[in-house]
Amino acid sequence: MNSSKRRVTFQAADNTEGIHPTDDQSGFFARGRDFESRYVNHQYTEQEKELLASYESVDYLPSHSHVYENWLKQQPKRLDWDRWVMMGLIGFTTGLVGFLLHQMIGLISTLKWENTQDYLIRSGLPLAWVWATSISLLLVLCGSIMVVILRPSAAGSGLPELIGFLNGTLVRHIFNVKTLAVKFASCICAVSSGLPVGPEGPMIHMGSLIGAGMSQFKSDTLNFDIPFFQRFRNSEDRRNFISAGAAAGVASAFGAPVGGLLFAMEEVSSFWSMKLSWQVFFCCMVSTFTTDLFNSAFHNFKYQGQFGLFKTKSYIIFKVMESLDVNILMFIPTVALGVVGGLLGGLFVFMNLKLARLRRAIIAKAKQQWKKKALKILEPCFIIILFATASVLLPAAFNCSPYSCYLNGEKLSPDSFSPRCLVEETSSQTEIGVSLYTCPPGIVIKDENGSIAFSNKSFNQVATLLFLTGEEAIQHLFSRQTHWEFSYVPLLTVLVLYFTMACWSCGSNISSGLVVPMLFIGALYGRIIGMLLVSMFGVKSDEYWAWMDPGAFALIGAASFFGGVSRLTMSLTVIMMEITNDIQFLLPIMVAIMMAKWVGDFITHPLYHALLEVKCIPFLDAEPVIVYEGKNVNLELFKTRDAMASPVHVLHCKESVSTIAQLLLDTTHGGFPVVRSGSGLHTNQFVGLITSRFHGWLALLHRLNCWRTCATTWHPASSYIGQC
Repeated sequence: MNSSKRRVTFQAADNTEGIHPTDDQSGFFARGRDFESRYVNHQYTEQEKELLASYESVDYLPSHSHVYENWLKQQPKRLDWDRWVMMGLIGFTTGLVGFLLHQMIGLISTLKWENTQDYLIRSGLPLAWVWATSISLLLVLCGSIMVVILRPSAAGSGLPELIGFLNGTLVRHIFNVKTLAVKFASCICAVSSGLPVGPEGPMIHMGSLIGAGMSQFKSDTLNFDIPFFQRFRNSEDRRNFISAGAAAGVASAFGAPVGGLLFAMEEVSSFWSMKLSWQVFFCCMVSTFTTDLFNSAFHNFKYQGQFGLFKTKSYIIFKVMESLDVNILMFIPTVALGVVGGLLGGLFVFMNLKLARLRRAIIAKAKQQWKKKALKILEPCFIIILFATASVLLPAAFNCSPYSCYLNGEKLSPDSFSPRCLVEETSSQTEIGVSLYTCPPGIVIKDENGSIAFSNKSFNQVATLLFLTGEEAIQHLFSRQTHWEFSYVPLLTVLVLYFTMACWSCGSNISSGLVVPMLFIGALYGRIIGMLLVSMFGVKSDEYWAWMDPGAFALIGAASFFGGVSRLTMSLTVIMMEITNDIQFLLPIMVAIMMAKWVGDFITHPLYHALLEVKCIPFLDAEPVIVYEGKNVNLELFKTRDAMASPVHVLHCKESVSTIAQLLLDTTHGGFPVVRSGSGLHTNQFVGLITSRFHGWLALLHRLNCWRTCATTWHPASSYIGQC
């Protein structure tokens, strides 16, 4: 669009994290800023509008110029076999990166927590705290320095920038090979350090980076240009391969190929087709196959034998071992969980946005660049010191909990060695993999099947949730027939801690995602609601009432909070099915997700779209809300002249270099009409359109006096339309 405004002083390439607007006079709960319904447009300040205007758009449509037409005529008719090959290569590479990421995180996390437990037993709590805090701080410091110093575009999950780019906004540096390397290393450091973050968001960004790089077979950073698949070197094909890479990243991270396809279609991509769906489905299949194949054969890079055997525990990350039948009465607490998920999800998004604005306000007060960078590096370090301290010391405030023995739903005292604990009807109500912390080991008696029949062992409930990775803690919360494994106070304590620290961590300058924290937070309050039912009605062994299991409601709660934050529906439902293999709970999960979405939409925008607004990255919704004179109106009521500026800046078929340069300096337009001098009433005849990013080529061709001869060799991505 034409506008007579001069270029703003902001540079979009250096402000992907947004700015601190000094002209923001809105209150803390002002409507239209952070506290806003999804059905209301975000209100920007004047400075934020200037930053919005500094971005350029990406033209995904073919130019239809003579150059493009000549290039099309020279191309032989071919099938899409090479496109399928490229999708397979992207899927395989993304799956391999996902495997390496998962193994590295597992290796470092295991080393950290095993040594912490060893120090705790041998040397006591102080030395265990020193070890855990030191190793966590070192990892976070390395991850943060890499992001702040080497590649700021690698911070966070990268999803808002990815969504903005695929919508048509040119966001610089997010698809650079340096970003991929820093993203990979920083994500390993962040997740393995114990920060309340996950690797799934960065994995999606890395998948899109692989799609962007492999499809072009060229890199300015690495200084190579391989003449393969040159026909993919256009913005439309590159966009499609980036979408496929993002979907493959989801598939690799979750082991969810169908969920990856739906996630890309529902959340990431703004341009989609049925043909692209088939190709992305294939890409996700290859990605999941690659990750699952290697994860089944290796554990922390140690070969487990039986290569080629897909082990369920390796590729279904939160596999539910005990299936339960759904009862219609179950939908009453399910609806309540959905409402809670929407409310807490909206609160989480609101707090996240406020922390992002506060973070930028504090950094903006630092005048020197080194001080700004120091603040960005120190923030995640401060967070991990607090969280590591809480993870190691907080369990000491809670007493040891004995393993429980049940007979026909009635809890038996573990204090006495009762023979009734050895009968067939008895089942252990505590998992084997809980954390002892400083609790005495006790003794264990197993039955003929190898199951624990009786034990006077004890464990620490808070340590079971904090003394390990987020994924392992979620598995404990999802466990079935463990009704009293956790009590109310430990669950509430960890819920408040994790909710606050996860909200704070996800906006810091380190590569991290939010999927694991969202599932963990939802599982915590879901299990609390499940325990309320058990407290009111008791542990039921009858099949009709078996659905009253805290682990079952932890699963529904995890889905509800994920939906309340992201507002995903189809893709989230399928992902939850694929990561748990619990198809029986399909309907309750769907109900909880829809309720969470409806409630959350009345509080805030979805998290990733709200971050787009905070970072001032332009995004054009498929169904934009148009407000005119205080009323919502239909976009069809407007004409082109209502959006275009006057007078129109034009270019003639032949222009001087100084004229073109001055026009680019004085305007912010993405394209200019090209006119030809006519006779009579039509003094200027419109012959085409040219985009601003190709003015340098035009000026060079004109100065070399090869306008006609050189133009026919241009790349098809050229955007000159028409003829002179």
